[in-house]
Amino acid sequence: MNKTIISSALLLLSLFQITALQAKTNAMEQTVKSQVAETADQVSPLLNGQMIPDIAVTTVEGNNVQLADYLNGQKTILFFYRGGWCPFCNTQMGQLQAVEGQLKKLGFKLVGISTDAPDDLKKSIDKRKLSYDLLSDYQSKVSSAFGLSFFTSEQTTKRYLAKMNLKNPLQKNQAGDERLVLPVPAIYVIDSKGLVQFNYVNPNYKVRLHSDLLLKAAELVK
Repeated sequence: MNKTIISSALLLLSLFQITALQAKTNAMEQTVKSQVAETADQVSPLLNGQMIPDIAVTTVEGNNVQLADYLNGQKTILFFYRGGWCPFCNTQMGQLQAVEGQLKKLGFKLVGISTDAPDDLKKSIDKRKLSYDLLSDYQSKVSSAFGLSFFTSEQTTKRYLAKMNLKNPLQKNQAGDERLVLPVPAIYVIDSKGLVQFNYVNPNYKVRLHSDLLLKAAELVK
């Protein structure tokens, strides 16, 4: 492990130490976020010390179930990614697959969620030979509940719809213009009570959390 990773790990330990303080300073009553941010830099993500929202998720079979029921009291690594069409997301999924066994030994379920439709999730699972679950957030309701969704620009919307052949539904921003909605890539470490113990959210979709830091975060959750 290089010096950068070690320094980041020490910072991670400090973040865990202030989780309890964040829980007190954040609002104790949780409300489901529903507003889509105008840009990726303006998202307001769920923070450490907050409970996961009461929101339904869609399985690869197309079944809707409440997130809390789906997790069923199990410690979970929940990561949001843009879709199977994103090369950076595919790289991340492969890196997470490589440590999935270690996460399982620590008592964690690994789950990915994106705007892909259930059929596209199945393709990702088969192509990447994933052993963990993927969930569909086709309407971006889950990412909005976590405060991660944002409107892409007009240029990005047109380019992604054409180049990636995306069929995702468009939504109107504050100006009334139809835009593609995507999640800012994020990882949440959630304990057995549904409490967020650690999160990593970066508006720069090209930068993802290093697997070593994720494992260290998981190790610290009792």
